[in-house]
Amino acid sequence: MQAVWMILSSFLFATMGVCVKYASAYFNSSELVFYRGVLGVLFMAAYARARGTSLRTRVPAMHAWRSVIGVMSLSGWFYAIAHLPLATAMTLNYMSSVWIAAFLVGGTLMLGRFGKKGPSQGPLVMAILASFAGVVMLLRPAMDQNQAFAGLIGLMSGLGAAFAYMQVMAISRLGEPETRTVFYFAVGTAVAGALGLGVMGVSPWNWRHALWLPPLGILASLGQLTMTRAYSMSENHRGTLMVANLQYSGIVFAALYGLILFGDNIPLAGWAGMALIIVSAIAATVLRAHAAPDAPAEEH
Repeated sequence: MQAVWMILSSFLFATMGVCVKYASAYFNSSELVFYRGVLGVLFMAAYARARGTSLRTRVPAMHAWRSVIGVMSLSGWFYAIAHLPLATAMTLNYMSSVWIAAFLVGGTLMLGRFGKKGPSQGPLVMAILASFAGVVMLLRPAMDQNQAFAGLIGLMSGLGAAFAYMQVMAISRLGEPETRTVFYFAVGTAVAGALGLGVMGVSPWNWRHALWLPPLGILASLGQLTMTRAYSMSENHRGTLMVANLQYSGIVFAALYGLILFGDNIPLAGWAGMALIIVSAIAATVLRAHAAPDAPAEEH
């Protein structure tokens, strides 16, 4: 059942990506971020009330900082979804685990400079290098189609997601429930989106086009909650690793959506790069887990 919850979460996030792709044709990125936040706030407030979870927090500054990082990552991801094949944008965002592994290697190297010897990082370094080789293969078609900027933004969204994930870990260690963390991220998303509207403006309203907006916040919240459910059912280290690696099923769902709904044309080199990123990211997750045991779920 634990695996089912994680696969369901990946499916929900990929489906949210479909809604973003369609909605981006009619609304700018600030509007998408705003509506994702507002709907997420309403959904999570109702969920917290039903569960009897208080939304009062002792660490508002940490939630604010997590929201700043998360909103930057989310905005970049939405931009990448709008301008790249859905599977490509999804894969670049899921590079967050590789970025975290790179941070871990960097920290170990810093300890070595101060005379503290850590475990060998050779296999992890190889996994990281393989992932970035996969990025080059994946983005080559995007460069040929003058989509290099969108590819870079997508890659940076994965970097932002890595920072946000580490902030979530810090917040969870202080005893903050996941429901509260997701709620305050939605609040920050709504605020940032509203500020962005002042700069980018508001698109002409059409109810038929607006039907793509409600699923954004709802699917994102459901995806996060089902992911949290999957992680909470882990009884040991092996269970946590299984859940962490099953999240990459979202790339498969995104690829199927892209082929069926959008007719995305990804050449063989792109598919090979995607496969290389998935395999090396799974390897990085397994290797990183030996140095950093069970951790909370990542957010989108």
